[in-house]
Amino acid sequence: MTALAGKHAIVTGGGSGIGASCAEALAQAGARITLMGRDLARLEAQRDAMRANGDVACISVDVTNEAAVAEAFSRAGPADILVNNAGHAQAAPFTHTDAALWQRMLDVNLTGVFLCTRAALPSMLERGYGRIVNVASTAGQIGYAYVAAYCAAKHGVIGLTRALALEVATKGVTVNAVCPGYTETELLRASLDQIMSKTARSEQDARDALVRNNPQRRFVQPEEVASAVLWLCAPGSAAMNGQSISVSGGEVT
Repeated sequence: MTALAGKHAIVTGGGSGIGASCAEALAQAGARITLMGRDLARLEAQRDAMRANGDVACISVDVTNEAAVAEAFSRAGPADILVNNAGHAQAAPFTHTDAALWQRMLDVNLTGVFLCTRAALPSMLERGYGRIVNVASTAGQIGYAYVAAYCAAKHGVIGLTRALALEVATKGVTVNAVCPGYTETELLRASLDQIMSKTARSEQDARDALVRNNPQRRFVQPEEVASAVLWLCAPGSAAMNGQSISVSGGEVT
């Protein structure tokens, strides 16, 4: 499949999980890939795993740092596709959510999307073509207890997606979001560990507590999220704009 041949795709948080799967799917479709993330060794390991899929570059960057983002995108060069995947979740009851936790969730999950999009968008507008896909969450569509800060940030991502999509609708650029439910990634592993440590549940009981949210009674796989991202980046999806697509087995409809 070469639907994206000649396109340059930047994927943040590309060293593992959903980001890595998105990078692989885009590479298999012919795109040239730049992986971005904080852990350069992890990015390079993912690059090495992808070498059979084409040209892959790695750039270490903290997406919450404005100057670092500007420098990283300058190094990467103009992007045709941007997948804003970098993110982090941390749980706490609202009464134990201090200002530092609140700001941390906003910084990485929302401000990071803003900074990376602002860095990539001008060249897209100049060329009259671009695909921006924000990896939000079902937490941006509904609420979950004990993750108020994370939910607020992901709701913000969806709001940003909708607003920017309207601004660029006539410019050849589309802006959409995918909203995974609980997905089999390191982020899920951290959630399971937290449940186990705070409730003394077994791992299986912790998994059961989370998976019951999914009508299919299973966790989403990273490759399934990547398939949705790839579709939004494909030439035939040009009319998809400002959408927030739930990838959750029917949890959000």
